[in-house]
Amino acid sequence: MGETNHAATVDDDLLLKNFFAEVSEVQRDNEVLRILSCFKLNPFEYLNLPFDSSIDDVKKQYRKLSLMVHPDKCKHPQAKEAFGALAKAQQLLLDQNERDYLLSQVNSAKEELRAKRKKQLKKDTASKIKSLVEEGKYDKQYEQSEEFQQELKVKVRELLTEQEWRRRKMQMRISEEEGRLKRDEEEQKEMWKRKREHEEEWEGTREQRVSSWRDFMKGGKKNKKGEIRPPKLKTEDPNKSYVQRPVKRG
Repeated sequence: MGETNHAATVDDDLLLKNFFAEVSEVQRDNEVLRILSCFKLNPFEYLNLPFDSSIDDVKKQYRKLSLMVHPDKCKHPQAKEAFGALAKAQQLLLDQNERDYLLSQVNSAKEELRAKRKKQLKKDTASKIKSLVEEGKYDKQYEQSEEFQQELKVKVRELLTEQEWRRRKMQMRISEEEGRLKRDEEEQKEMWKRKREHEEEWEGTREQRVSSWRDFMKGGKKNKKGEIRPPKLKTEDPNKSYVQRPVKRG
């Protein structure tokens, strides 16, 4: 079994070597342009693979295309960018979560196209009869056609674009909320800072305030400079502290 796998690897290497010996500089440049023109959210497009490709298909195709546009072998000025795009595409397709997400969008696209086709068949009696007679083979053949694959590719682009837009909107809202919370936190910190500075300032002038109050209490009974007070009324009895009415004398 090990010898069989080794032989298959050797054969693959030989095929790749022969393939690249026949690849011209123009073909390499064209591949760079194809990669850079791909829909950015669909890694299957970068690797030029159908949606039902296996993990092994992804690895083999990446190896083939990456060698084709490798900056050391391709003279195109954007070869490095194309090479990086292929590496990222392979990374996404080898990530199980990313792969599941992409395939879920593919399945959603298929369901939409099937529903659309079902409505069209209702209007086309001949196609409807053929579909019923062949018990699903007609639909299966259609889904394997180039026409359906192209429609699927476009529909997947639409769904991925919608999901990406929703993700960005959500991220924008999250960023706005985080910014608002950060501003509120900074304002709260500034408020507490001002309050603390005020308390420190108030505490720092405590001795001065106490001293001023003591001075006030000590000099409170003294006449202020320049102040005029009315004269006290003389009483008939100097021993009495209260004021008596004047007494008329005979």
